[in-house]
Amino acid sequence: MAVYTPVTDEDLASFLTGYDIGSLTSFSGIAEGVENSNFLVRTTGGTYILTLYEKRVNPDELPFFINLMTHLASRGLSCPQPVAARDGAMLRELNGRPAAIVTFLEGVWRRRIHPACCHALGAAMAELHLAGLGFGMRRENNLSVSAWRPLLESCDMRSEPIYHGLYNGLKVEVGYLEDNWPVDLPTGVIHADLFPDNVFFLGDHVSGLIDFYFACTDTLVYDLAICLNAWCFETDGSFNVTKAQQLIAGYQTRRALSVEERHALPVLARGSALRFMLTRLYDWLNHPEGALVKPKDPMEYLQKLRFHQTVVHPSAYGL
Repeated sequence: MAVYTPVTDEDLASFLTGYDIGSLTSFSGIAEGVENSNFLVRTTGGTYILTLYEKRVNPDELPFFINLMTHLASRGLSCPQPVAARDGAMLRELNGRPAAIVTFLEGVWRRRIHPACCHALGAAMAELHLAGLGFGMRRENNLSVSAWRPLLESCDMRSEPIYHGLYNGLKVEVGYLEDNWPVDLPTGVIHADLFPDNVFFLGDHVSGLIDFYFACTDTLVYDLAICLNAWCFETDGSFNVTKAQQLIAGYQTRRALSVEERHALPVLARGSALRFMLTRLYDWLNHPEGALVKPKDPMEYLQKLRFHQTVVHPSAYGL
């Protein structure tokens, strides 16, 4: 379970006195998520999500995330809306951690992905991008191309002969992406982590987007590249071009891609695969003994990277 900081009934009941959302009736930890401690909270006033932000989250960046969700919700995007305390603050502290309460969204995330889900996701992503255009704050993507070489070196693979081949291959890939990373494409707010467990559905319709704690200011179409990796590969590692086609088609029902954005997709998809491969690899090699959360397999994303390395034209993604 992704609960790193425990919370007692007494802790939470006292915390809730600072809000005008009723008194506590029940709460439970939420298993999904690996970055923060999350709880489903039921009060006499409704159902909410409580998040305690753990040490990997920079507290200075929390106002960006909180204000972004408020901005997007005010423009009609279905996403968690931060709840202000009685004193107007949306960020408070609980058990030594920054904490926030947000509204609860109905829906479930899809374990089995159908092409119709990808189409709906694409449309919802484009709506996010359009809603974010008027947001006045910026946050650089600290896990973009300039971070990948330091991240690779921090994995300390050179000290283990068994990893030398993998390290050398990844080093070459980092160099390629540094030399070929697209510039001058449309930018704005992106989610940067729209994996299936961050997208809620009711039927085949997206009911909400959650977990904005990797959101940043970056190339808009990079979000689409991330989802090509997260949504369009089958469990056997094969790429499903029908899902990719539907994802992109859904996106373009709300926002058309430029010719430059289309041609940048293969490199952006390579970069996305490398980014998640490296962060998973770092977590795998630095996993503390006895940790409650099992690290995700980095080799899944190495296989996806190798597919994108064979792509020479965006038609491979159904364009």
